[in-house]
Amino acid sequence: MKDYIFEIEMKVRDYECDAQGIVNNANYQHYMEHTRHEFIESLGVKFDGLHDKGLDPVVARLTLAFKTPLRGGDRFRSCLSLRKEGIKYVFGQDIYRIPDNRIVVKGQVEIVCLIDGRLGSSRLFDDLFSRYLKCDD
Repeated sequence: MKDYIFEIEMKVRDYECDAQGIVNNANYQHYMEHTRHEFIESLGVKFDGLHDKGLDPVVARLTLAFKTPLRGGDRFRSCLSLRKEGIKYVFGQDIYRIPDNRIVVKGQVEIVCLIDGRLGSSRLFDDLFSRYLKCDD
């Protein structure tokens, strides 16, 4: 397993499933977004307050590889790792089904920051993430 820096457990809600009884693919993006927001909040920063500070982190690229489906009621762990490439924050995000620890989806999410509406490097995020960042400049 990767060196994850944060993980959270969640449960599939029935309305997240499609006609086949499995989680609709779009919901995995929601799970990953929720995990990133909870990670930031665990560091003492409310995600919804970032905009008021002129900082808007946005998804620049997202890749997902689906391995096995989740179904209604399944419990799962959403895990993340983090590195920095230039001005991008690259989150490795994987979801595992509980209790068998089977990989459900592997993802990579590249985040860039708009500072007062302009693409740039975020000192706030650099400071906030400093102990976790693996730089590939």
